[in-house]
Amino acid sequence: MFYTKGPEEQVNCQVCPRLCNIPPGKRGFCRVRENMGGILYATNYAECSSYALDPIEKKPLYHFYPGKLIFSLGTVGCNLRCGFCQNWQIAQETPSTTRISPEQAVELALEQKKRGYPCVGLAYTYSEPFMWYEYVYDTAKLARDAGLKNVLVTNGYVNEQPLRELLPYIDAMNIDVKAFTDDFYRSTCAGRLDPVLRTVEVAHGHCHIEITTLLITGLNDNQEEISSLVDWLAGVDPDMPLHFSRYFPNYKLDLPPTPEETLMRARDLARQKLHYVYIGNAPQLKSSSTTCPGCGTVLIDREGYRTQVGEISDGTCPGCGKRISLVT
Repeated sequence: MFYTKGPEEQVNCQVCPRLCNIPPGKRGFCRVRENMGGILYATNYAECSSYALDPIEKKPLYHFYPGKLIFSLGTVGCNLRCGFCQNWQIAQETPSTTRISPEQAVELALEQKKRGYPCVGLAYTYSEPFMWYEYVYDTAKLARDAGLKNVLVTNGYVNEQPLRELLPYIDAMNIDVKAFTDDFYRSTCAGRLDPVLRTVEVAHGHCHIEITTLLITGLNDNQEEISSLVDWLAGVDPDMPLHFSRYFPNYKLDLPPTPEETLMRARDLARQKLHYVYIGNAPQLKSSSTTCPGCGTVLIDREGYRTQVGEISDGTCPGCGKRISLVT
């Protein structure tokens, strides 16, 4: 899906902002979309590198069926080259895969429900789901027909037309906004910022969205940049949850882990304009519980992946009656 044909059997991929021109026999930047005789093929279709039944909070999604589980699966390949990638073994390498058809993926999720697990659906995660576009599209349609929810955990680096065609089948997204400067995206991720922001803006209103930003020591953790991120997000929707995640050295980046003080400052700054702000990868900071932005009542108590949902079945805070942004 989403490519045009050029001279001498070249093809131009239209899925993401790279718009790769791919000669015959070659693959695009993502390493999984290949030109075979003037036709673009998704070589990773139904090829699954990882799958598991995960807590929904692991995505992380804190305001979408809190305390539930979701059947998660991912493939190989990515359209960014983040030097700090946490899943580089499947995003940038060529691991072994298991073939799982769309029908089998839906059946696996349904099987979890039959076994008594509180599984709400399918999450396309671990690697970049937009580089698995055709498979996600086909699977999400089947999942929707089966009464399951569909979740994307994504870098948001996708063109608007493919995004809009997939959104009718997507119930929630966690979108990585990796930084708030184009320089960071170009130098550290081999990408651009604007398409990611556009993805958030287009998806908003079509499905539930939460944002994750990994704060990396000395690269994207200064107060001015965080303020710009918060101002933009508040302009889109101050109810949209923001997760600041703690960086640890991985892949090609060996900077020191994010100081706890940096994470706390970012959280406090963001809470001036956003209603729901969390800290991830730092359980000792105890900043993962959901509190009412009106009166401070603890609505959802979290410790690790243990989640206790309070009395908010009617969507309002039991302490002050304020409506809470939550999908249950």
